[in-house]
Amino acid sequence: MRFKTFAVASALAATLSAPAMAQTEIQWWHSMSGPLGEWVSDLAKQYNESQKDYKVVATYKGQYDESMTAAIAAFRSGNAPDILQVFEVGTATMMASKGAIKPVGEVMSSGGAKFDPGVYVPAVAGYYTAPNGQMLSLPFNSSTTIFYYNKDAFKAAGLDPEKAPITWPEVIAAADKLKASGHKCPFTTSWMSWTQLESFSAWHNTLFATQNNGFGGPSARLAFNSPLQVRHFENLAKMAKDGTFVYKGRNNTADAAFPSGECAMMTGSSGLYARVAKDAKFKYGISTLPYYPDVKGAPQNTVIGGASLWVMSGKPADHYKGVASFFNFLSDTKVQSESHKRTGYLPITTAAYKLTDASGFYKEHPGTDVAVTQMIRKTTDKSRGVRLGNFVQIRTIVDEETEQIWSGKKTAKEALDTAVKRGDEQLERFQKANKG
Repeated sequence: MRFKTFAVASALAATLSAPAMAQTEIQWWHSMSGPLGEWVSDLAKQYNESQKDYKVVATYKGQYDESMTAAIAAFRSGNAPDILQVFEVGTATMMASKGAIKPVGEVMSSGGAKFDPGVYVPAVAGYYTAPNGQMLSLPFNSSTTIFYYNKDAFKAAGLDPEKAPITWPEVIAAADKLKASGHKCPFTTSWMSWTQLESFSAWHNTLFATQNNGFGGPSARLAFNSPLQVRHFENLAKMAKDGTFVYKGRNNTADAAFPSGECAMMTGSSGLYARVAKDAKFKYGISTLPYYPDVKGAPQNTVIGGASLWVMSGKPADHYKGVASFFNFLSDTKVQSESHKRTGYLPITTAAYKLTDASGFYKEHPGTDVAVTQMIRKTTDKSRGVRLGNFVQIRTIVDEETEQIWSGKKTAKEALDTAVKRGDEQLERFQKANKG
């Protein structure tokens, strides 16, 4: 009897101490902080609670460039995450790193998950698709450039708060009135190269770089010093000199300046919407990116921003099944629609856009559909997007050179000419390093 009791107790202890099915942990490195970081954590939690086989561990690894650098170092040492969030300017570099990544279509197929690239918004999916038609990464937080303005500040300056400036001459005129009313920061922008050169060029159906902005191959060279782009930066230079444009710094440094009420107008990411909706203590409006009305073909469409999810190679088969399961969850129509409404990022599937529209969200929150409508226009070879090698370095060069304009050390033409020359050197290096 004593032996039987001991045997039962031992069996029970073994059952309790060694679960029959251990969860497979999926490591996901991302660059979302603040309200967007909360969104990412909620997505992981929601997925983890929806099933028992896998556990997604979402880890913040710094800003986009920092997390990408960390992942490259981790891959070389054999400790790369399963999933890496990479911003759009890192796309060409990731595509060239064939041994380091596993195409998302391949992951989904091997994981037994249904995968149809056709369900994704074409302008979004196309950016992450190789020339052979293979989709390489999963669109995640896709954004585009939009225009934010402070309705209360407009009213105080004698401007119509319900009428957003839609052309650059109108932005300049509004900025003058805002300054005259005592506003110290009428206009600012984040992501200088993305908003004022990349999206600006596509919006005006003008090339940023040759070879269809890099989609045609690695021999692309920069072309953003045309008369139109120089003219635009000459106008920004005049605004900087008279105090109607205030440069706040590189990358997304300026993002805090709009929801805080410091700056009255701003061009930035549609993904800033989550922060504006949460923090702004004033009435605000959302509108399209401004354009020059005398430019033929404008406005065309803006280009993609944000990031996609890349799957790293060399992982066990059960990890890829977990990644496929998680990606299937992220692509769910309801999940996509809720994410779009919460963050301002684009719904990556057409079905999610239709569901959001049917829910009445766009009518209740005017302007939240601007990012989508700017992106779903028919694209041209000049406006499809920009996909270049060493793009991170090129953006840094643009920041360095345009900062010379705001400080009065260079003219707009001198700065853009130098940026093109220095950027082309980066493109030449990338081309030589990736001849195969």
